[in-house]
Parts: sequence; structure tokens; C-alpha cells
Amino acid sequence: MEHIGILGGSFDPIHIGHLITALSVFEKRKLTKLIFMPCFISPHKVGYNITDAFQRLEMVRLATEDFPQFEVSDFEISKHDISFTVDTLKHFKKDYSSIDLIIGFDNLISFDNWKEPETITELANLVVLKRNNFVSYYPLHNFFEKAIFVDSPIIEVSSTLIRDRIKKGLPFKYFVHNKVYQYIMDNKLYMR
Repeated sequence: MEHIGILGGSFDPIHIGHLITALSVFEKRKLTKLIFMPCFISPHKVGYNITDAFQRLEMVRLATEDFPQFEVSDFEISKHDISFTVDTLKHFKKDYSSIDLIIGFDNLISFDNWKEPETITELANLVVLKRNNFVSYYPLHNFFEKAIFVDSPIIEVSSTLIRDRIKKGLPFKYFVHNKVYQYIMDNKLYMR
């Protein structure tokens, strides 16, 4: 039986932290494969200025093409609409019986506000990334009890940090995969 993971996000841009974390979860959860799912528009970022979906998708493809255990899906992008996790899981559940939905702890905090959170936890295991220096928390809602916590490496890199460095003309080469770096440079992304 295939046991897959789905890691969604804006990936604006995808960076080494995404890749290292994905590889760690892939190994710890003994997944058959991990699918990167760039969103078209995140329901949490409606109204934000975001890079073209197809450019973000291409950067994810470039960053993951050397990893046979990773796949990239354009399912959410091809819908050209707000990307709701529950709809994505309903689609993938047709082909995969065992799915891990991989989210960060910050997403778990607001998970009860997601579209159909109960259905999401019926369709997939809720796998939550936590840091080794994780401070004890107190459950804010009942979905904390359904979460499977997985230690993830501490990598202090974010897409926001990378975009800011590029705007300021600061070096960012080692924050992203070489092919992503070249794509950003060739397409002059984030420079204004």
C-alpha cells in the first residue's frame, strides 16, 4: 500500500528549508513518496501580492527534480482558484488510501478555522512539524489530539527572508537550490 505525504504551500520561493524538512518527514514517516503541492491562492493569503503560480510551480519542479522520492503536483494551480486542502485531499484520496497531510505547528494553531477540518482529518493523517526545542503547548482546539507530531530540523530560512534579501540586493544563493537561484536570476524575480 502506498503511503504518501502532501506538503502544500505558496513556495514563493521554495528554499532549502522546505527540501530538508520534506526529506526528514519522508524518512521518519516511511513514505512511499512526498508530493509538493504549490497552491494557486492560499485561503490564508487572499489579497497578498504573490509571484505567478506557474513560476512558483517551475521553481518547485527545479528544486525537486534530483529527488526521486519527491513529486510535484499542479492540481491546485490548474484549478485557478483559492486552494482548499479538503478539495485536494478528496481528489488524491481516489488514488491513495494512506495520506499524510504535512503542516507546520503555526498551521495547527489555526487549523480549526480551515474549510472542513473534520473532513480533512478523516481523509488524511494530520502530521505536524515541530522543532527539537519545541516548547510545551496547550491544546487550543480538539485537532491537537488528532495531530501526529514529528521532529523537524531547525532551519532559520523563510521565503519572506529570501524575498527581502533579493529586494535589498543581498546574497541569497545558499538559501535556495542552485537551479532555483538561476531561475530567479534569469527571470529577475523579487527584485522590485
